[in-house]
Amino acid sequence: MLDTTIAGAAEQYRIKAAPYYRPTGREVEQYQAAYDARLPMMLKGPTGCGKSRFVEYMAWTLGRPLITVACNEDMTAADLVGRFLLDKDGTRWQDGPLTRAARIGAICYLDEVVEARQDTTVVIHPLTDHRRVLPLDKTGELVEAHPDFQLVISYNPGYQSLMKDLKQSTKQRFAAMDFTYPAPEVEAEIVAHEAGVDRGLADKLTQIAARSRNLKGHGLDEGISTRLLVYAGTLIARGIPAPDACRLALVRPLTDDPDMRDALDAAVSTFFA
Repeated sequence: MLDTTIAGAAEQYRIKAAPYYRPTGREVEQYQAAYDARLPMMLKGPTGCGKSRFVEYMAWTLGRPLITVACNEDMTAADLVGRFLLDKDGTRWQDGPLTRAARIGAICYLDEVVEARQDTTVVIHPLTDHRRVLPLDKTGELVEAHPDFQLVISYNPGYQSLMKDLKQSTKQRFAAMDFTYPAPEVEAEIVAHEAGVDRGLADKLTQIAARSRNLKGHGLDEGISTRLLVYAGTLIARGIPAPDACRLALVRPLTDDPDMRDALDAAVSTFFA
């Protein structure tokens, strides 16, 4: 009965169709080896470079359910682990996403984990070493992780600060993979596929992104991401003129600085007169 319940719970988190992911190196092979060893994984890279899509792709490839948590500064340990709820029948315990993933053998993905408070993220420690357990202090239960369970976290090192960084005691519990934006020809291929535009237009969008990334640290915190390029391509595919689509999806989300906007608008005009 318990196995049937677990299987039913896992099914709702299973990815139904293959996500599009274009490998840029040996990351698929490396992640596969880490999963086979059930090593917890840390993915590091800039915003919108494909970390979350990669996790979805690997969950689908491995045939594992995926439970994703978007971390934020208000997230408490109870949001991850679970809490008691009061309903018409009295008090009952409800598992949080981390506990649920550990029980059913899902991949639990904590996206932008540094956004969570450090006193919250320490609850993952017993799941990331040889113990693979999760103590539920409020119930007294010790949850032993399902053999297929894996924990994956991600964050953007470009936004690190003394207040928002992982403790070394947390970092050194994970194997880590670095992600960055794909090479221009690969990025153009991704944009063309995801946005449904021709390769020539995708090449132009990618070149605009390259120029913006050269401005990182010179007025921009981050350059244009692959995700934003897909947004711009999608608007163009829906009939929005390319210069307008680029302003909507590439320039305006990136900065409010008038001089920087003018510089990026000029880059757009270079490719889309």
